[in-house]
Amino acid sequence: MIPSFNFARIPHIIFGPGKLVNLYSLISQYGKSVLIVVGASSLKKSGKLDEIQMNLGDKMINYHVIEVKGEPSPSMVDEAAKKYRNKSIDLVVGIGGGSVTDAGKAISAMIPKVESIKNYLEGVGTKIHDGQKIPYIAIPTTSGTGSEATKNAVISEIGKGGFKKSLRHDNLIPDVAIIDPELMISCPPSVTAACGMDAFTQLLESYVSSKANPITDALAYSGMKYMKDALIPACSHKSSDINIRSSMAYGSLISGMTLANAGLGIVHGLASPIGANFIIPHGVVCGTILAEATKMNIKILKKMGSEGKISLKKYADIGALLSNEPLNTEKKLSENLSILIKTLENWTYVLDLDKLSKYGISYDDIKNVVENSGLKNNPVNLDKKDIIEILENRL
Repeated sequence: MIPSFNFARIPHIIFGPGKLVNLYSLISQYGKSVLIVVGASSLKKSGKLDEIQMNLGDKMINYHVIEVKGEPSPSMVDEAAKKYRNKSIDLVVGIGGGSVTDAGKAISAMIPKVESIKNYLEGVGTKIHDGQKIPYIAIPTTSGTGSEATKNAVISEIGKGGFKKSLRHDNLIPDVAIIDPELMISCPPSVTAACGMDAFTQLLESYVSSKANPITDALAYSGMKYMKDALIPACSHKSSDINIRSSMAYGSLISGMTLANAGLGIVHGLASPIGANFIIPHGVVCGTILAEATKMNIKILKKMGSEGKISLKKYADIGALLSNEPLNTEKKLSENLSILIKTLENWTYVLDLDKLSKYGISYDDIKNVVENSGLKNNPVNLDKKDIIEILENRL
């Protein structure tokens, strides 16, 4: 039986190599003054920022550029919103990785306000954002968070007692998302690996989510189908292959849609408290614990007998996908589950994903992380002992 479900709207999507050129005609539809939010260096090094600024100048478009270093913090968003609140900005454009996309999203939402974003963050403030914003175009330069297709911006205060919380409203979904794989060619292997594993984690977790539905299943499966043979090549010998980069970009985009509608699981339930207390890239957290978390989920599901059968079948379907077997494979369920786990473990090894201890996380920190974690929409309930084991195996 098809369960009842809701499905959030998505941006107007423009996908394909060379599609960045569409930005200039789009800007003219919104006005003549644009705020460009970029990362600290990658867009500059690739020469794309110079190209964008030259084109804006040629078209007599008034523009401002703001750089985002690291994950957006409340103070960074507040400062930017205050600075440009009276500049008559018609459009905000975020061009960069997930942090840049979230920063641009948050700035566009806070320019119309006169107070701190902290007042509107879930679990921090007491106010609910009304969705009023400056129009926003998201242009990712990495294949990771899928934030170009979601309604939330993740804002962080990192350190002891820190947090990673969302500013969220249906209207904060970008008005347009331009996905140009050419922008991702210059992304270094380590970043490509972490971002790619984040995207694949989002696809897998939403596929087996307790809130999955037929639409998210179809999308997530499609995303994993394109990513599975592109992830390793994108981080190595085919990093400049536009078809490989297109597959990665597609998977990332789809992961944003599926997480927004089906939710995620224990990996992202752990990523928030880890990222709030330690300076560690989000993609590294997700990538380094995905295999262990998947292994644990499958272990507990097997103990549940018939109650765990549906979720085990979904995990096995992805094992079959990764082995290039058709869904009606004659292989036993357990064999496909083993293929899934072994593939994820192999990716973790080949991509040389850092262990958690590299970022100062110790056995003594695990209890606090677990206390502040959540299962989200994990397909099976895990107790604290199970979650501790996941983390200890990647220290």
